[in-house]
Amino acid sequence: MSSAIDPAKLRALKSWVDVPAGSDFPIQNIPFGIFSANGRAPRPCTRIGDTVVDLHVLCEAGLLTGTDIASEAFQSETLNALIKHGKPAVRRLRERLMDLLSTGNTGMQDQAGLVGRALIPVQDATLHLPVEVGDYTDFYSSREHATNVGIMFRGPENALMPNWLHLPVGYHGRASSIVASGTAIRRPMGQMRPDPQQPPVFGPSKQLDIELETAFITFEGKPLGERITTAEAEDRIFGMVLFNDWSARDIQSWEYVPLGPFLGKNFGSSMSPWVVTLEALEPLRIAGPAQDPEPLPYLRTQGMHSFDIALEAALIPDNGTENVICRTNFKHLYWTMPQQLAHHTVNGCNVRAGDVMASGTISGSSPDSFGSLLELTWRGTKPLKLADGTERKFLHDGDTVVIRGHGQRDGLRIGFGEVRGKILPAG
Repeated sequence: MSSAIDPAKLRALKSWVDVPAGSDFPIQNIPFGIFSANGRAPRPCTRIGDTVVDLHVLCEAGLLTGTDIASEAFQSETLNALIKHGKPAVRRLRERLMDLLSTGNTGMQDQAGLVGRALIPVQDATLHLPVEVGDYTDFYSSREHATNVGIMFRGPENALMPNWLHLPVGYHGRASSIVASGTAIRRPMGQMRPDPQQPPVFGPSKQLDIELETAFITFEGKPLGERITTAEAEDRIFGMVLFNDWSARDIQSWEYVPLGPFLGKNFGSSMSPWVVTLEALEPLRIAGPAQDPEPLPYLRTQGMHSFDIALEAALIPDNGTENVICRTNFKHLYWTMPQQLAHHTVNGCNVRAGDVMASGTISGSSPDSFGSLLELTWRGTKPLKLADGTERKFLHDGDTVVIRGHGQRDGLRIGFGEVRGKILPAG
């Protein structure tokens, strides 16, 4: 379902709200989030440039009529109530907001009092987790990442498991520990076996890692027992966020056989505050990597279902300077979002508004494009040298990790902002 706005007219749109050069949030973006400020309870908003727009204020002023979204949705502390109205209603809301914020529309900008209530500088706002996450699934969709990890643990001859090229591998994660960007992450405690000849030990993880990922958030799915096809999948996707699936590699490597990740993963995952819709990402659409062997019929797609989104991860030591440690791209993912959602529901599993489906670590083919420290340091054997002269095999207490993402084409930049988190010592 594409936007009703002509692409050429969309690209030419300008706003009466100031948008700094190079901003991730031009009028063509109009992402959705949850903010609080000046005593206001958390509520839905959008962002343009460095300005947060309070959707509840616009609704009270009668400027959002005709979108078929109930006024109660603009008073909710999460986006779930808005998401439940479905893709056509959200698309109409975005188009109404673009119209209200465009230079050709004076209906809002001439009302100084309204503008003063509705527009808040982003530095004065607190940004919250955008959705109440009911369920969370993490996929494993980067061929380069899966190959790298497989080589480390099983050798090059068995790098990819036999199922990997036939289906989007995934596991169900812990929704309760997904946190908003800026929330500190405490180093997890757990059981590990650093010496395979000795009994396991208990203590703080010594191999705490990042996973540079994106995630998509779903609209309401189909009833239990029905499946979503690849052709239907994008109409069930609300939008995308940046995602850091923090991982304790030493805990994970000891526990994961035979049922997969558990305590090495469920202590925390960080999500960016702005949900960028697929309509906003439309100018960045491209074809994904060729798939060989051809997937089974239920996983086949028509058209282009990947996006050219540049991603980077930076590490900032405590009171130190930023070091960009990875540059990669969403387009490297082997399995697409429609394939992920189709596979997730092919057995009749139902998804709900606000469910989160993460991509898995996104790695490219070059060493500087690997999306985890596990790969960047090759399991600690090739430490990274930072600008302050220190080295990292895995994360130290006090380290902050920042993940950013944006796409740019024909002078139009659409971005996500950032997701960040700082590591605290084990409790």
